[in-house]
Amino acid sequence: MEEIAIVILNWNGKQLMEKFLPSITSYSENAQIIIADNHSTDDSIEFLQKEYPQITIVRNQTNGGFAKGYNDALKHINAKYYLLLNNDVEVTKNWLKPLIEKMKDKKIAGCQPKILSYNEKHKFEYAGASGGFLDSNYYPFCRGRIFDTVEEDKGQYDYDLEVFWTSGACMLIRSNIFWEAGGFDEDFFAHMEEIDLCWRVKKLGYSFYAVSGSKVYHVGGGTLNYQSTRKVYLNFRNNLMMLIKNHQGLLFPKLFYRLCLDGIAGVNFLIKGQFNFVFAIIKAHFWNYRNLLATLKKRKVIQQKTVTPKINTLYRGNIIWDYFVKKNKYFSRLNKRLFE
Repeated sequence: MEEIAIVILNWNGKQLMEKFLPSITSYSENAQIIIADNHSTDDSIEFLQKEYPQITIVRNQTNGGFAKGYNDALKHINAKYYLLLNNDVEVTKNWLKPLIEKMKDKKIAGCQPKILSYNEKHKFEYAGASGGFLDSNYYPFCRGRIFDTVEEDKGQYDYDLEVFWTSGACMLIRSNIFWEAGGFDEDFFAHMEEIDLCWRVKKLGYSFYAVSGSKVYHVGGGTLNYQSTRKVYLNFRNNLMMLIKNHQGLLFPKLFYRLCLDGIAGVNFLIKGQFNFVFAIIKAHFWNYRNLLATLKKRKVIQQKTVTPKINTLYRGNIIWDYFVKKNKYFSRLNKRLFE
């Protein structure tokens, strides 16, 4: 068994691999590097076979998105740790050592490095930043990024911290715990599947950490632009599905409250004339209503496996109220007593 397998999911990403594989191959000593190809139709495979014959290629038969793509590929990989890495990430010297060091604690299921923007290297990157959290209504935010406010990295978060979720852009996770939790939920296709996974893993009694001593640079938005209608749809759909599956307590009052909050978001898009986003939210909700019974079955399985119902990194505040009303747009300004 390999100690660590760096698994990079690729779909028609030859140009990205040309740009980012050099840093990965240079700075990932003693790690097996694997490309999980999600049924690419460009010449990704030919490029890899010619330029990187030392890299193992696992070919998926279909493009099932991020969640299924990784599940399909990881079934064929035997390693103690999976390092799931986007194909638009530049790594830095000694990036793996602090992550592996953190995993010496057996109660830690996974961790992530500090994720900075490739294009604006002085800033955190939108998708993951310095570790992720959920508020009391299960809206995600990061240490270093809340909604559209991305902070500059001034060393303010240069300390390791237990977080609620780690970014799928660069996530180290124990392989046995990944499968104990059931892997990624393939119904997500893409977006928030890593948050759902972390939530389920935490219910098993494990924790996740952001490790400041490791640093990578992520382009972000390479598959779907952050302002795309498809991304808005997936984010609202998947967040609601995640709530139904994992919420601890009375479900339908919480679900109704979220319906109201999402309605307010829809009105905001309507005022801005972003009608396509309004329809994306409506479509996301109707998907969940149609698939409610199937999601409730998943909820039952999760509840049966739950060891730790109380999650100590859930933010008990309302991030929407904090951000838009109280104008607390930085993680450092949030009330730390509200983190359970």
